[in-house]
Amino acid sequence: MGSESVFETIVCPATNTNPRNSEADIIELNDGRLLLAYTEFYHFSTDDMAPARISGKISNDRGRSWSKPFTIQENIGRENVMESDLLRLKTGEIVLFFCVKNSEADCHPYLKKSIDEAKTWGEPIPIAKFYHGYFTLNNDRAIQLSNGRILLPVAYTPNIWAFSISSLTSLCFYSDDNGRTWFKSRGEVSLSNSEAAEPGVIELRDGRVLMWIRTSLGHIYRSFSKDFGETWSEPEPMNLVSPSSPQTIKRIPKTDDLLILWNNTQGPRRVPLTAAISRNEGETWENLKDVESDPTYQYAYPSITFIGDEALTTYYLYDERTGYLSLKLKILPIDWFYE
Repeated sequence: MGSESVFETIVCPATNTNPRNSEADIIELNDGRLLLAYTEFYHFSTDDMAPARISGKISNDRGRSWSKPFTIQENIGRENVMESDLLRLKTGEIVLFFCVKNSEADCHPYLKKSIDEAKTWGEPIPIAKFYHGYFTLNNDRAIQLSNGRILLPVAYTPNIWAFSISSLTSLCFYSDDNGRTWFKSRGEVSLSNSEAAEPGVIELRDGRVLMWIRTSLGHIYRSFSKDFGETWSEPEPMNLVSPSSPQTIKRIPKTDDLLILWNNTQGPRRVPLTAAISRNEGETWENLKDVESDPTYQYAYPSITFIGDEALTTYYLYDERTGYLSLKLKILPIDWFYE
């Protein structure tokens, strides 16, 4: 498999009235179509607090072409809704997780479900309604464990601007009844000299859950849970350098190895965007390959969806010359990661 097998496109290009498309996720529907959900900023600004909605597109050809955009979740926040996160439950239902942002001290995760393959959706349901403050949720993060528990990793601070960024701590909300009721993990992950932000989780073969964490310490950090996300070990650095930027890790169905996408630099710019595989549950990483390396741009907030023998990856493409952020899709054969 060579570069001729790679497909790439700017799936949601930015414009002056829609200057940012970002934080996406893709899910395969039962009829083989693909649903793309992403954050669409629609009011002349790329700021995280600017007006935004969750929009969608459909592909009938495994990601090579896409429909016109449509609204999946209109803006119900005083500022925006963002961070699309799609998860198919063992019941067959599709869940969309997203944030409702009202202020710098009020951002909360919500969900809504579809029982008809995303044709219609239920009403938005708050996940953390008994908690005050600012919860950050990333795209492509929620998982369902082998025992049926849903884990939603988030980071928390009382106020995203009034407090130092190092006040961000990582934790999980979990549900054991397919998302009807939610509880906050007793354990949290924090660092004394850095944020512990934008966490993700993955279930390991031995039943533990690995949490990876964005920091400003030059490395990705990790923590482990032996009780399905209820408590977490002391965070420790992974052997991967990184600026203060998010990562994503998924298990490759074809090989059962782990795949990571991250910015393989100590920064501060988010370039290159690099892939690596782990054959030993994240202890070591090999086959480092740049997915994107053009220094004209920055790349972040990746997602990974496996369809057959391909990995569909999305991430924002930040053009520093215009200030616009477009959503890029790159489809890579699984074998590409092993070449």
